[in-house]
Amino acid sequence: MNYSTIRHEVMENVLTITLNRPDQLNAFTEVMANELEYAFRSANDDDEIRAIVVTGAGRAFCAGMDLSVQGNVFGLDESQTPTIDDTFQLFDDERFRMTVRDSGGRVALAIFECLKPVIAAINGPAVGVGATMTTAMDVRIASNEARIGFVFGRIGIVPEACSTWFLPRIVGISRALEWMYSAEIMTAEQAFAGGLVRSLHSATELLVAAYELAHRFAQNRSPVSTALIRQMLYRNSAASHPADAHRIETLAMFFTSIGDGKEGVSAFLEKRDPAFSGNVSADMPSFYPWQPSTAHVT
Repeated sequence: MNYSTIRHEVMENVLTITLNRPDQLNAFTEVMANELEYAFRSANDDDEIRAIVVTGAGRAFCAGMDLSVQGNVFGLDESQTPTIDDTFQLFDDERFRMTVRDSGGRVALAIFECLKPVIAAINGPAVGVGATMTTAMDVRIASNEARIGFVFGRIGIVPEACSTWFLPRIVGISRALEWMYSAEIMTAEQAFAGGLVRSLHSATELLVAAYELAHRFAQNRSPVSTALIRQMLYRNSAASHPADAHRIETLAMFFTSIGDGKEGVSAFLEKRDPAFSGNVSADMPSFYPWQPSTAHVT
């Protein structure tokens, strides 16, 4: 894909996705949604990519949806009257997908289904979808200049980008509700105190810290093991019973023990770095992907 709203750069096994509309404070558009969705999904097939860092060009991370566009600013087709049944029956229908489904949610699901660790390096203002899209990422670090706001109540809409699923899992239901109700812009320190971001950094050190984390997640780690760990934590934490997690852990442990696990054990015993051979693009086990709802306690 030829990207027009993001930069896509791979160096030392780390993909950096930079939201790249600096003159518009990287405001989110339908084109950006499509490019982000493609970038995250295509990363699964690129074994050179071992981790992903997301940041913004210029002084902002993402100022939310671009409200200056003509018509429905969220890119929705107001001639339609979607129902809850439609969201199941037409979920993958291309017209429904592009004209009714929340574009931030499409990006969040692409991040959720990504098989590589994802780090948000929030370098400046991140409001609306600029804040919610980061909740689908694994770790958020922020510049001291960052400002974060779930401001939907101010303009009479609701949170999107699957953030009503992710945010309470990160900060707890009470704090998530408080932030959504108040629709206030938080300082970086407030976001850190509330548990949304892992750490705060100067503007010049933010990406240094992000890349340090990315390399820690990727170096001498099995890509297949990392991918399974990421999906197991997200999917199993939403299961209705720990036995559901046990079922998946049983299969994943069996699979990895006869795969990269053999090399990992040998490297440990021989006191050397491992040389893992499994690739995410070709070597994920047959039971992936799974859904929590498919496992039932009997």
